[in-house]
Amino acid sequence: DKDPNDVSYFPYMNGQFVFKNAVVRFSEVIIEGLKANNLESTDIDMLIPHQANLRISQFIQKKFRLRDDQVYNNIMQYGNTTAASIPIALTEAWEQGKIKEGDLVVLAAFGSGFTWGSAIIRW
Repeated sequence: DKDPNDVSYFPYMNGQFVFKNAVVRFSEVIIEGLKANNLESTDIDMLIPHQANLRISQFIQKKFRLRDDQVYNNIMQYGNTTAASIPIALTEAWEQGKIKEGDLVVLAAFGSGFTWGSAIIRW
């Protein structure tokens, strides 16, 4: 028999906990990638974060002291496109001329299952 008051199967997310962890992991994974390549945050020409939450992207932008033209966000147009968010944003940034040959492009993600990663591309 199913208990009509059983809500244990409803999805739940502790947003504040996720936000705090996301900004920490985003920062760590970007710094780790830069250090592994003997680079500094001042070398970043374009940051393309996973498009899950604009506030997280803005927090990371501020932390790394990046200008608005150094971070590409499109979550406002599409919402969270999950695993496709970085490839879509990267393509759009390139198509719009925001990424040029020789630019240092940082891709960073924090997502489902508390997974995170980054990639650094010399365009």
